[in-house]
Amino acid sequence: MALEEKLLLPYFYGQESEQFSFYRIPKALFSNPAFDDLSTDAKLLYGLLLDRMGLSVKNHWMDEQGRVFIYYTVESIMRDLHCGNQKAAKLLAELEKKHGLIERKKQGLGKPDIIYVKNFVGVCMQQSHVQKCENHMSEDVKIMPQEMCISHSNDTDDSQNKRNKHESIYLSEKWEEDTMETYENYRTYFMNQLSFDVLLLDYPHEKDKLEEIMELILETVCSNRSSIYICGDKKPAQLVKSRMMKLNSEHIRYILSCMKENTSKVRNIKQYLLAALYNAPMTISNYYSALVNHDMYGGGRDDDFQAKRG
Repeated sequence: MALEEKLLLPYFYGQESEQFSFYRIPKALFSNPAFDDLSTDAKLLYGLLLDRMGLSVKNHWMDEQGRVFIYYTVESIMRDLHCGNQKAAKLLAELEKKHGLIERKKQGLGKPDIIYVKNFVGVCMQQSHVQKCENHMSEDVKIMPQEMCISHSNDTDDSQNKRNKHESIYLSEKWEEDTMETYENYRTYFMNQLSFDVLLLDYPHEKDKLEEIMELILETVCSNRSSIYICGDKKPAQLVKSRMMKLNSEHIRYILSCMKENTSKVRNIKQYLLAALYNAPMTISNYYSALVNHDMYGGGRDDDFQAKRG
């Protein structure tokens, strides 16, 4: 075949694109202005680092505080990104020193560095929340009546008690407001991360199920509990939440596919979905690899066998 000839590759049909394994690069690295000055190669490297977190969790690579770390040598980065030593070192420094997206700890004695991949989602949400609070406070100052600035030197104990009670109610309402704002921030994040509008278009008959999955994800990441039970096993809440933050639209499609194939009765659908969401980032690759192997080998032999019988 001449070099100038193009390969005649087939088109994708249905959900065939899901057979691939993917590196996950958070959309926020491209959509959040805070990361505008982060190079594309550094964003790609963050995705590669994030991908290795699954292996670390599987191998229980955690420190005394339960923080997951990874091993990723400069040599491995050079190989995966097809770059030189200087470029690999520069990208690591960019992630660590410029935005604090990773933290490296040397072990010495020729051992590879320990790398903590930092979770920046909460920080982005906090920045958004602080900005909104500043805007809200600024508006409050503007609309505050001039009479409110008069000295309270003549206040009685009764008026002080009333003011304390009012402040207590205000703080309670503020806490509820902050909680709802956190919920809405996470909802916005997952609507984008999961391409939820596209999922609703692709699965019009599964709208209720998709909404149920979304609500379960939000309930989990907004939970204040220190631990969460998955299939009867007590898991650290932060570990479960980190798994949820890794989910994307392909994981949701995978879960819907598994639910469709499941023929046994599900007694507790909420626990079933929670376990499926928790395990999806770890099992999706093996699932589609098995499907591909079946289509390439198992299915082909069955068809040949049936043809010969006919």
